[in-house]
Amino acid sequence: MPFAAACPKSAPDPHSAPDPSADPPDRRGRPRPPARRRAADAAAGFVALTGAGFRRYATYRQAMVAGLFTNIVFGAMLASIMLGVAADGRTPGGYSREQLVAFVWVGQGLLNVVYTWGWRELADRVRSGDVTADLLRPVDPLTSYAAADLGRAGQAVLGRWIAPVVVGVAFYDIYVPHRPSTYVLFVVSVVLATLVSFGGRYLVNLSAFWLLDVRGPVALWMLAGALLSGSFLPMRFLPEWVQWLLWCGTPFPSIFQIPLDVAVERTDGALSATTVLLQLVWVIVLFLACRAVQRRAVRRLVVQGG
Repeated sequence: MPFAAACPKSAPDPHSAPDPSADPPDRRGRPRPPARRRAADAAAGFVALTGAGFRRYATYRQAMVAGLFTNIVFGAMLASIMLGVAADGRTPGGYSREQLVAFVWVGQGLLNVVYTWGWRELADRVRSGDVTADLLRPVDPLTSYAAADLGRAGQAVLGRWIAPVVVGVAFYDIYVPHRPSTYVLFVVSVVLATLVSFGGRYLVNLSAFWLLDVRGPVALWMLAGALLSGSFLPMRFLPEWVQWLLWCGTPFPSIFQIPLDVAVERTDGALSATTVLLQLVWVIVLFLACRAVQRRAVRRLVVQGG
């Protein structure tokens, strides 16, 4: 009715009971936007931070070229060693010659994608006190740093992974996956490997809240990541009991060994999918650990300086 439309709406009764279907207010008592809008805003923010991480690392072009040269040289050396190991029809660790060559060249490309090296950005900000600015932002530091790291990994795929694989295909008899599902599973595995690596690096950096100087923990993480992840040699070369210990007790095989086993189809499709699920478990465990340690670290935060 026109008359009803023209009548002003009565003000809500401040003493009335709140609508149980409405979202609770935020910490400052302000009304929250609808849940769907909050999810869309969070997704847009995550994508923006990922893009910012991509652009940031895309600026270091000379370092990218120098790193590519190093990867190709070391790839040629490792490929020669693996071909010698697999000579006379031997299949060390269950790998054929072609699979070992693919393991080397795909692995050289993945080194900078998963990135187990000495990342100390968060630790440096804790030491300087700049981490307080991170804690005041609307996005949780764990989320923002993870998004930026995924952007870094995306740039590394284009700048550091493609070229070594092309060199391997051009100059070596390399194994090419036969199952179409392997390509999808490999992409998922690389994303999860990057998140596992980030979770470990972030957890090591959180020790700066107690130690301030994290060079020791970072060096231990780098050494363990290099020796126990399969980046130097396939873990399947090790005794079986050592393999089981590393696979079940540490996250390191999820960083390097699993994506490469998926790429060279070392196991059948069902077992490959199971190892990718193991990566997902380690992502959840590490991120929950990061969340718990960060919550405890923030409680004792002391900003140094004048």
